[in-house]
Amino acid sequence: MRRLPEGDEAGKRTLRAYPVYPGWLKAGFWVCVAIAVAVVARRVIALAHPAQGGSPMAGLDAVFASHTALTLAHILPAMVFVLLTPFVLSRRHTSLWSERLFYPLGAVVAVTAYAMSIYSVGGWVERSAVLFFNSLFLFSLGQAYLLMRRGEMAGKIRWTLRAVGILLGIATTRPVMGAFFATSRLSHLEPKQFFGIAFWIGFSINTIAVELWLRSRVRETTLVDS
Repeated sequence: MRRLPEGDEAGKRTLRAYPVYPGWLKAGFWVCVAIAVAVVARRVIALAHPAQGGSPMAGLDAVFASHTALTLAHILPAMVFVLLTPFVLSRRHTSLWSERLFYPLGAVVAVTAYAMSIYSVGGWVERSAVLFFNSLFLFSLGQAYLLMRRGEMAGKIRWTLRAVGILLGIATTRPVMGAFFATSRLSHLEPKQFFGIAFWIGFSINTIAVELWLRSRVRETTLVDS
């Protein structure tokens, strides 16, 4: 049997490190990406043209407008980070240039998220969600980077998926917030009361979904190998 050149063997090992993503995970990913990009676009427009009047959105826009530079320093790198994720997680499109941008941008997003938590709309409930999930994101991203440096591609992909899932939790919070806004006349809850709850729900959904899939995949791989 002819041996493959060492470079080809390394390339095949790298390709095998990338999992086959199920349809529900890919659908959820692209929905979250679309929401995240739309949220950033809406925030940039709102910073340039704040809503007028006494609506809840006008009040929220005023909070973010009070620290415009920090908001932009957080959301713009976050949007680029999100747009890079398909290149980092896909076996077809992975490239050095995307990874060289991906990990430093993730660090910028994490650091600015800590700073943004000072101005939390939902007070300490929202702030606690940001501190917990942002720390988990930063840890996962750091683990992925270290494994990449060691050449452990399968581990790198697992931890990168965890980091991306957590970050995209911010997109999942948006429909949750929408539900709270839609029912506010019945619940009488104001944004400052439900923002923190929405953050905990949104980030938890993504984190748990990705972790359960990763663990189920490990079990399936173990059964096949045995």
